[in-house]
Amino acid sequence: MGISDSHQIDEIGDEHIGTSHDTPLREDAFEMDDDLKMEIIEKHFKEIMHVLGLDLSDDSLKGTPRRVAKMYIKEIFSGLNPKNKPDIKLFENKYKYKEMLVEKDITFYSNCEHHFVPIYGKAHVAYISNGNVIGLSKINRIVQYFAKRPQVQERLTMQIGNELREVLGSDDVAVVIDAHHMCVSTRGVQDVNSSTVTSYYSGKFETDENSRNEFMKYISL
Repeated sequence: MGISDSHQIDEIGDEHIGTSHDTPLREDAFEMDDDLKMEIIEKHFKEIMHVLGLDLSDDSLKGTPRRVAKMYIKEIFSGLNPKNKPDIKLFENKYKYKEMLVEKDITFYSNCEHHFVPIYGKAHVAYISNGNVIGLSKINRIVQYFAKRPQVQERLTMQIGNELREVLGSDDVAVVIDAHHMCVSTRGVQDVNSSTVTSYYSGKFETDENSRNEFMKYISL
């Protein structure tokens, strides 16, 4: 790798720039089962701790590599695996509700793909039914599914919006995310007060200013 390539890679990470719409995954990403992945991650994380000079014979530390491996696969990065995608069922909008439905303050925890430190915040989602509705808890599950992977906030916002459009069969979808990035607050510029806001608008939310303003009024940002 040349000096200019290395500089560009460092700059992308330091500036928190995303490079792809989809989460970058190899084609063989899920050929290995979860148990083997955890075994390999445990081995490598143990080596990282050893390099850092930590005493792995200490009772407090000896189980850490296994705990980290399990956390990565079963919890904070579980959204990488398509088998964990929420099973979404639609219901007929029998009561003919034609206004926007807003689910706000959905708490999520994700991880920055540049430094593997937390991103956390609130997601606010709205849609207008075109004949079908979705269970409220499923909206939360969609947010959590895409959050539980290495992310950049812009991609997370778009993935949630695109998924809702697809499952609802409606173009009228809005997503706003307000989040804190630990890679900003604990390293680099070390700004503990700032947050980042991203948005996704499609259908009426994109073309109709009144719909967009109504949504913003509901979430009170």
